Amino acid sequence: MQAKARNQKPREEIMKHTVLFVFVFSIFLSGCNNTIGTLELKGKVIDEFTKTPVPCLSVMVEALDNSNHKYEKIFVGDFTTDSSGCFVFTLKKVKNRVLYNFCIQGNQDYDQSNLILGLTELNTYGKYLSFEVNKIVDFSMKINRESKTAFRDTLLVSWETNGIDGKTLYPFTIKNYRINSDNGLIWIGGDVKSEIRTKVYADKNTIVHWELYRNGRRNDIMDTIFCKRAATNSVNLTY
Repeated sequence: MQAKARNQKPREEIMKHTVLFVFVFSIFLSGCNNTIGTLELKGKVIDEFTKTPVPCLSVMVEALDNSNHKYEKIFVGDFTTDSSGCFVFTLKKVKNRVLYNFCIQGNQDYDQSNLILGLTELNTYGKYLSFEVNKIVDFSMKINRESKTAFRDTLLVSWETNGIDGKTLYPFTIKNYRINSDNGLIWIGGDVKSEIRTKVYADKNTIVHWELYRNGRRNDIMDTIFCKRAATNSVNLTY
């Protein structure tokens, strides 16, 4: 009887350790399995300013891997908002990927945007998603040199919209009605009558910076324009 009693305790400890191992291993497996399978997503895309739904916008979904300190993208699928701005999408999870990028393609009226969400957020709020997009509008900057001075003054132009460098945000075109400038956004002397056409964010401030060099002096001129979505947005400089 004493021999049996001495062997009972080690067996109980082995059983406890076995149960603990199985419990931990099951948690590990459940964590891994959370990154595979499918997830039903529902939501809408809305205008950032008016909060109204935006129909017929295409959204591309990508799985991200930033283990190497750079995002490697895997295409997962895409969908388009319906006439009421809503969408339903079955997300097929990619193994060992917990971050997903929703790239809203935009169109001529709305800016392209990206939203990165993790599986925790998608599991919690996946059926109540709301993506916001910014409306864009046409914007023009008109330049007219009336000075008859013989000095070869120089004008440089730059602008930002909602705090972002406008030259990098959207392409621009230059219409030269009197002289043809080969220097891009720099005009040197001459009979200047030009117009810069581009796009900027609606319902946001656009700041235009004019740098005029004349008679060895620099003159900075700043124009701030609140660009409305239902208006002709432009600014003029006569020098």
